[in-house]
Formats: sequence, C-alpha cells, structure tokens
Amino acid sequence: MSSSPVAGPAPTGPTSGTDTGATGRHAPDRVRGPGRRAPRIRPVSAGARRGPRRRAARYWPQYLAISPYYLIFSVFMLFPVLYTVFLAFQKWDGIGDMHFVGFQQFRFLWDDPVFWLSVRNTLVIWVLSTVPMLFMALVLAVLVNSTKRLTAFYRVALFIPSITSLVAIAIFFGAIFSNNFGLINAILRALHLSAVPWMSNEWTIKLVISALMTWQWTGYNAIIYLAGLQAIPSELYEAARMDGAGPVRIFRSITIPLLRPIILFTVVISTVTGLQSFTEPQVLFGSEAATNPNSGGPGQAGLTTLLYFYHQAFDNNDFGYGAAIVWAFFLLILLIVGINWRLVQRKERRS
Repeated sequence: MSSSPVAGPAPTGPTSGTDTGATGRHAPDRVRGPGRRAPRIRPVSAGARRGPRRRAARYWPQYLAISPYYLIFSVFMLFPVLYTVFLAFQKWDGIGDMHFVGFQQFRFLWDDPVFWLSVRNTLVIWVLSTVPMLFMALVLAVLVNSTKRLTAFYRVALFIPSITSLVAIAIFFGAIFSNNFGLINAILRALHLSAVPWMSNEWTIKLVISALMTWQWTGYNAIIYLAGLQAIPSELYEAARMDGAGPVRIFRSITIPLLRPIILFTVVISTVTGLQSFTEPQVLFGSEAATNPNSGGPGQAGLTTLLYFYHQAFDNNDFGYGAAIVWAFFLLILLIVGINWRLVQRKERRS
C-alpha cells in the first residue's frame, strides 16, 4: 500500500510570502517588511469623482438666487474698475479711436502742478474734517452712553445727517456761508463784526468743506463708538470709581484702551471716505465758473483730486488721463491708510 506524501514545513526567512517569477525563483519583497501588511490601494470610483460636482449641483437654486448680485457687481463695478487700468495707458476722448501711449499719462501726471495742488487740497480738507470729527464723535458717544433717558432719540438724531442727501446738505451750507447773503455773515454784521469771505478765501473754502463733512459723518462715527462703549463691562468703571479714579482718568485708562480696535476701524473708514471728497466741492463750486467748471472755486482752493479727475474726464473729455489720475490717487490712499494702520498699531503695542 502506497503512502501519501507528507507536506513539509512552510518556508521561512526573507523569501517567505514573496512572489515567484517565470523562472521559479523568489523575487525580493519590496512592499512589506517583517510584521507589516501590504498597503491596499482602493480604486477611485467614478461616483466618488463626481461627488463634489453632485454636491454643487444640489445647491444650484441657492447659487441662482444670489447670482443677480454678482452679475450686477461684475458688469457695473468690477468691469469698469478693470477697464480703467487699460484706459490709463490709452489716449481717448470717448468717441474716436484709442491710441496707446504707455506710461506717458503717468509721466505727465508726475509733472502736473494742478494734480499736486488737488492732492494738497484733499489732504488739508481731510485733516481739518477727520480729526475734529472723530474727537466729537467719541465725546458724543460717551455722553449718550452715560445717559439713561431718550437714548433712542439721540441715536436717531445722530444718524440722520449721514442719511440725508449730500447735495441738499451742500446747498444748505452754501446758503449759510454765502459771502453776501449768508446766515453766518448776517449774524456777524448784527454783532457789528466784519463779514468773512467764506466762499472766496483759500482757507475759508477748505473750512466750509471740512465743516460740511464733519457735520455729515460725526453722528455715524458716534453710533459706532456707542456700540463699542456698550460692550465694555460696567464692572470696570465701578471698580475704577471705587479706587478713586475721576472721569478723565477713567476715560484715558479704560475707555480709550478698550475702544482701540473701534478707533482703528473709524480712522481707516474716515481716511478712505475723507480722501474721496467730491460732491461737497462739486456742488458748492461746480457751476461758479462757466468757462472752467468744476475747478474748485476761486484759486482752485476747493479742487480735490476726484473733482480734478471729473474735470479732466468729463469736462475736457480726456478719459485716459482721468483714469491715470484715479489709479495714482488710489495708490496714495493705500499708502495713507497703511501709515495710519501702522501708527495706531504701534501705539497699541506700546500700551
């Protein structure tokens, strides 16, 4: 009787678990070492690849609902902004053919004395309006925050100037500060004082524009400061009063440090809006000179940079140079905002 063959022991060693080739010899194991399992690679199915697309397709009604905003933004805001970059390197009167001039517009801008006059006027008006505006806004916010009655009335009264038509405000201020029939000069004459040429002197013109901007935006910034003040815990003020701190010390040591982020926000926003002053001088002095409209009044004292851009583009029909003015001034605004940001941040780190 023949016996069945007995299986020998399983092979061990480095050749264990390896594949054999056509020659029958073991190939070295390059996938896994001792005690490790070979990684399993799962094939990516077509359904998994289509997963993000399916999820995006699932929300198409929501995308469709918000698409009008992005379409309007792209057509009326994004495209004009990008188009001005192209236009700044062209010479174009708005009707005829465009002519590429390269950086010639910017070279002329660098040597244009009227442009630098408009920049200087804009910076002076911005300083004369922003500094007192933010100070008065903070004082008004502290006063409203300390009162307990009629707070809703005060908030509405502070916010009304910022939503009033700027054209109407400019016409009203022009009537008040008129040289001959203005209310301010009428009061000065009643007090036997000499009248002030508000609308013809270089510095009084800037003061009138600054007063208009201050009246319009003081309440808006006061509402922002008021929101920040209400977020400060009242326990801090009570503890300071128990330690004997007066109102001035509390304002300097508690209110100002805790409002520093809000102050930084208002400084940046006021810088951007203040440097873009256009409607105020345009309404006050836009039609005063028939031969040279939008020139900023006597001596071009009220000529801001955006008003100069409007004058070049729409009065002189030089759209390429107007685009160059806008982009040069945009870079200047970025520089000034960056300087303000660094100054406020440095003061915060020191404190």
